Formats: sequence, structure tokens, C-alpha cells
Amino acid sequence: MRKLLIANRGEIAVRIVRAAREQGVATVAVYSEADKDAEHVRAADEAVLVGPAPATASYLSVDAILAAVRSSGADAVHPGYGFLSENADFARAVLDAGAVWVGPSPSAIREMGDKVAARKSAEAAGVPTVPGSVGEVHDAGEAEQVAERIGFPLAIKAAAGGGGRGIRVVEKQEDLAAAISTAQAEARAAFGSDAVYVERFIPRARHVEVQIFGDGKNAVHLGLRDCSMQRRRQKVVEEAGDLGLPERIVAGMSESAVQLAASVGYSGAGTVEFLFDELRTEYYFIEMNTRIQVEHPVTEMIYQRDLVGEQLRVAAGNPLSFTQADLVPYGHAIEVRINAENPQLNFLPSPGTIERFDLPAGPFVRVDSGFKAGSVVAPFYDSMLAKVIVWGNDRPTALARMQRALQELAIEGVTTTASFVSAVLAAEDFQTGRYHTTWLEQWMTDLEAADA
Repeated sequence: MRKLLIANRGEIAVRIVRAAREQGVATVAVYSEADKDAEHVRAADEAVLVGPAPATASYLSVDAILAAVRSSGADAVHPGYGFLSENADFARAVLDAGAVWVGPSPSAIREMGDKVAARKSAEAAGVPTVPGSVGEVHDAGEAEQVAERIGFPLAIKAAAGGGGRGIRVVEKQEDLAAAISTAQAEARAAFGSDAVYVERFIPRARHVEVQIFGDGKNAVHLGLRDCSMQRRRQKVVEEAGDLGLPERIVAGMSESAVQLAASVGYSGAGTVEFLFDELRTEYYFIEMNTRIQVEHPVTEMIYQRDLVGEQLRVAAGNPLSFTQADLVPYGHAIEVRINAENPQLNFLPSPGTIERFDLPAGPFVRVDSGFKAGSVVAPFYDSMLAKVIVWGNDRPTALARMQRALQELAIEGVTTTASFVSAVLAAEDFQTGRYHTTWLEQWMTDLEAADA
């Protein structure tokens, strides 16, 4: 690997530049017209314009990205997360162009990227799945047959979905037909496919994921992350360390994730996501993300491993640089996402020019960002400005350190979610670990009612 093109933007592009530079690999950034002065463009060794501001005409344009690969002479492509990172056709096109693809094989992406196919693969590998339809459901009649078997509430999910999108929850039978029709339309608009499936909705669940890594021959796990603190199924806070789960659940999730990765000959970084049913004390596979995750830093902090650097090493043809026995976690890590949104206005995006951007520092504090003072927050892309990550010997220490770090954070020119996140961290249920995937929205509702 001599020259790496990064098919992404923002903080993950900057993160990849740093990992590549440490390995002596030159980097190429791609950018839209809205990002011509962005930090990832400045960070890379060279940059190529790939189109106008809308992502569909730039960062999501396979033809434009491949043209940038050719014009820059890049011999490898890292997709980051989002955009084309889980597009099997793009991965195949990169390989067909003679470049190295930093990620799993196109076949693994295709098998794991389709939620119905991934569910079948999990069942074949002996991994527990949420009770639901065997495959795609085409109409309300088929969904009703599933409901008779597993009961309500149900979740209707887009087979090609991801990132918490394409999901409808149905509480009773009379709402099923309309929900199926709406879910199919949403799936078609968002993902280009109207395929949906049905599974049991678990109201008191924790969203727990396992970081896995493979080299095509061997697969290992790097522990669990709790991502239950969500608003509209979008993650707000992530943790790694002692999550307070039963030992058999921790062991089961870890083993299941490795089994699933091994079953598809997985190569590179990936995440296997589970729901932990607190009432039944059981866990179920929900999906696999065939890329690096936004929250990978918390895993890096407790294992002291550079996951992006390992991606590059494995993609270059090297075996994993660690075995399962080498992976011993220590301490607790927390990550919060700081977005350019206004919590007082239903989290309305807050684009504009950043006038002040003072980031926290000090022992065991890390900030990943693609912005600085003077940067323009464009309205075309994800609103995340920075990820603040801290480590501590234990969870209380990490929580105190995160609150201190957020007190040092000062961003002006755009409205951010920093004060909202700080309030969430201070909530008693969060402090004591008594929360689940629907806790945050209920907490917000209760606050609004108290202020009314």
C-alpha cells in the first residue's frame, strides 16, 4: 500500500489520514464543492474534487470516486463509515480497478449488509436472533401470520436499512397494514429497496455491540460496547468496559460475534450488534456493520489498539497483529457526540461558521474532529462536530472526567448539543447504569412535562 484514497469526509477522514501517515502511506482526500476548505482536505497529502455539495453527486457517486482513484494514482481505498462504506458494488468496483479495498470482501458486505440475509447467516451459525419472520414479508397478511406466532408489539424493518432508519413499531393488529405499506415506501425512498421483515419489538432492551476483527483466516473480538443511550435510534453516548451485564451474556455475545465473523471468512474491522432483553435476560443478534464504527475509539482506549491502523495492515495482506489472548481490556471509556443542533428547537440542525472551537485536553481525554475555528458547518451532511472520548480506571472516574472535559469545551457560532449531553450524563439513571434504548426519549418527555 503506497497511496490511500479516503472516500469520506470529516473526523473519520482525518482519523484515517493520521493512521496512514504513521505507516508511511500517502493520503488522498476527496471533497465536494462545499468542503473545499474542510479540515480533512488540509490534513491529506493531496485532494481531489469529486462534485457539487449534495452527497449524491459527490461522496455517494461511485463514478466520481473511481475517477479520483485513477487521477490520483491511489492504490488503495478506505471508505470510512457511512456513504459507500457498506456498498458491495463499490467495493467490487474498487477491486476491479486494481486497488486495495480496506474492508471485508464484497461477498461478506453483501451477505451481512442485507438484514434478512444476515439474519439467516446468524441462524446458520448458531447465533440467537430476535423471534420474527424467516425472511422478507410482502404484505400485511404475511405479517399477521408472524404476529400470531410471536405477538405484539412488532418492529417492521427495512432489509437494506441501517443507522436506525427504516424502522416502524406496531402496537396492535389494526395498525399493521398501514405500517407495512408506510415502511415499504420509506425503505424504497431511503435505500432503493422496499424489502422489509418483521421481528418482535423489545421495549426494555439494551443495545450492545461487539467489536470484531478478522484477517480472512482468524477472527477475534475486542469486547463489548453499550450504545443504548439513543434518541430516535441515533446514538448519543457509547461506553466500553464493565457494562454490568451477566457474565454468561458477555461470553455468549462475544462467542456469537466471532462465530458469525468466522462463518463468512471476515477480513477487517466489523461490529456485530445485539439486543439484550432485560426482562428475559437473553440476547439476540440484530445486524452486522461491515465497517469501522463511529464509536470505535472507546474500544481503542480500553484495549490500547489502533483499529484503523490494523485495518490498513490487514488490507495490505498481513495477518492480525494480535490474538485473542493478547486482548486484555483495562478500565472504562466513554464517548459522546457533539452535534451542531439546537436541543431547544427539537434538535434542528445549526449550520454556519464556527467562531470559537476550544477543545478539552488533559490526561486520558481524546477529541476526534474534522473542524476548527473558522470552519463552515454545511447543511448537506451529518451534523456531528466532534467526538469527546475519555478513559478512567472505572466508570465513576470516567464519568467525572467526561463532565470535566465538557466543561472545557467551548464552541461558538453554531448551536451544539454539548449542554444536553452533559445533562444526560448527570441523570441519576445514567449514573447508576439503569437505562435502555427508550430511556432517553422518555426522560426528555418527562422533562418537557415538568417544564410545562
